[in-house]
Amino acid sequence: MTHHATEDQLNRSPGPPSGTTAQRLFRYVLLFRRKVVLALVILVLALGAQLAGPLLAKQIIDEHIQAITWEWRELPAAAVPEGIRYVPYREMAYVRSDWAAPGELPAEAAAVTISQEGLAMQLSSPTYGETLLSAAEVTSFYRYDTQPVLTLVGGIILLAVIASLLNFVQSLMLQTVAQRVVQRIRMDVFSQMHRIPIRFFDNTPVGQIVSRIANDTENIKELYMSFMATFAVSGLNIVGVFAALLFLDWRMALVCAILLPIYTLIIILHLKFSRKYVAAIRARLAEMNATLNETIHTMPILQAFRREQRTREEFEVLNEDRYRNQVMQFRIFAFSGRNAVYFVGRLFTAMIIWYFGSQSLTGAISFGVFYLFIDYLGRIFEPIIGIFDQMMNAQRAVVSAERVFELMDMEGEEVEAEPKAPRPQGQVEFDQVSFGYLPGTHVLRRISFTAARGQTVALVGHTGSGKSSIMNLLLGFYEPDEGEIRIDGQATGTMSKQALRQHMGIVLQDPYLFTGDIRSNVALHHPELTDEQVWQALQDVGADRFVSRLPQGMHEPVVERGSTLSAGERQLISFARALVYDPVILILDEATSSIDSETEALIQRALDVVREGRTTFIIAHRLSTIKEADTILVLHRGEIVERGTHDELMAREGRYYRMYQLQSSEPSPAGEIA
Repeated sequence: MTHHATEDQLNRSPGPPSGTTAQRLFRYVLLFRRKVVLALVILVLALGAQLAGPLLAKQIIDEHIQAITWEWRELPAAAVPEGIRYVPYREMAYVRSDWAAPGELPAEAAAVTISQEGLAMQLSSPTYGETLLSAAEVTSFYRYDTQPVLTLVGGIILLAVIASLLNFVQSLMLQTVAQRVVQRIRMDVFSQMHRIPIRFFDNTPVGQIVSRIANDTENIKELYMSFMATFAVSGLNIVGVFAALLFLDWRMALVCAILLPIYTLIIILHLKFSRKYVAAIRARLAEMNATLNETIHTMPILQAFRREQRTREEFEVLNEDRYRNQVMQFRIFAFSGRNAVYFVGRLFTAMIIWYFGSQSLTGAISFGVFYLFIDYLGRIFEPIIGIFDQMMNAQRAVVSAERVFELMDMEGEEVEAEPKAPRPQGQVEFDQVSFGYLPGTHVLRRISFTAARGQTVALVGHTGSGKSSIMNLLLGFYEPDEGEIRIDGQATGTMSKQALRQHMGIVLQDPYLFTGDIRSNVALHHPELTDEQVWQALQDVGADRFVSRLPQGMHEPVVERGSTLSAGERQLISFARALVYDPVILILDEATSSIDSETEALIQRALDVVREGRTTFIIAHRLSTIKEADTILVLHRGEIVERGTHDELMAREGRYYRMYQLQSSEPSPAGEIA
């Protein structure tokens, strides 16, 4: 299969999110079925080469090594007919029974036997009686077997080499498929992260999500690379061995077949009792990752409030619980794993030795067949032990797969690669919008307002009044429970999320910078944005002053979260990020709360330029920054209680007036502050 074909496969869907976990894992394998089938064909050939070796060994034993114990005929050398092989010993010639056809030898040729006597061979003949043969004499009786034995030994070595090469090729192919399958699963679950609702991230610790994408997919990789490969190889080995046993002796094959239900029962019991411990281990690991993530991000707070010991104790509880479950799983594995396989295997080996040694089968089965049964029986134990050794990995992988598929099955919206939405005019309407994060509770109640193109609308209110929720609805992060949001008259619910956000820009209260450089954090790797456009955006927000002083300018490296930059510098970069895409709708979510007065003055001047022709929404606690807004909406407990310009609201002397007076240094008239 070519590289391009493989890449095409990576872009194909593995099917609908239905069926059992095993079925879904198998559908991923089917994406690479050609390579899998080819690998299995090679595996069958390798198995054939492996099973053919003992057959050649049986032939060496039965037809050559044991041939010395066959019947011999003793006669003078001169009496041996021409063309018949014989072995000279003392004054006589000895012809093995398979060297001459019946009737070819003279009638006076006497019957002779050669048998094992301790460590030596004994010749019994009418001429010499009971005579022990020397090593050289024994070798002479094998003179016609040496070359066939060497040929067969060479065949065994050749088959071993062929089997090794074929096993290497099939193993490499199966491992490659396993890597590709896990690559596809990892990309599918990562893509799903962009489709599922923001609500999920609000209610799920980051560490648990990271654990599913990183740790759980890694465990699935072990399933494909270890257990699945072992299962395929071991399964075919078991089938091949039983086929060979049936060919040799069907009675003993049926006796050996009892092994399969016994081992199946052991596996079922193992899975039944260990599954709950495996699930608990995976759950504790996810919780530990979540705790670690939270601890790392809040380390300054933990140290400032001296919570190190309490945090360590909480982590120790999770760690200890994981340890106990891990120990229980190991106990079950130690009892039902290799020990059980070896115990049952030794019993069956003893039964077979007894079976072959019984008098009822004396002479019926050769020593070569006995050797084959012992050899093939050992080949049954090896793959079963291999399956048991991978059982814990398989259980962890199945539990991990269930967690990953649970994430992939969440409802979401497909991400458009290149939305084709036309550039809107920028008129935004909220029509009787109500919304709550939890069922039965409303954060917003009957919100209605209109923002015309180019207008600046400010949202103010105390914490929890619903300001950020309005922007979350506008960006499509959540859907309203009641009412409708329209942009240029089109309901946002009928638009794809990518088309909705294509012409929006946002600056958050806590700006996030990605690892890279300043340019990539502004352009976000957009291929069409030039250095000149990025620099212009930095200039528009006043960030060029500090960027130009950096050693590498806008190519200065940025570490994780931009920790080497000040809060104000990070905020300026996030402003440039929002403006470089020339948005029609600009959202500033408390964007000046982390900026000093001097930087705030720079941004205010920049905003006067960039707001031209754009609809701008400003969420601000600093009321001094929104004096120039066209409309100010004052929210209280999810409702708009006042609206108007700064002057209008100040003249009204209501809630906005009191909020402004509290923030200003001017003395308030008596009785105005309640």
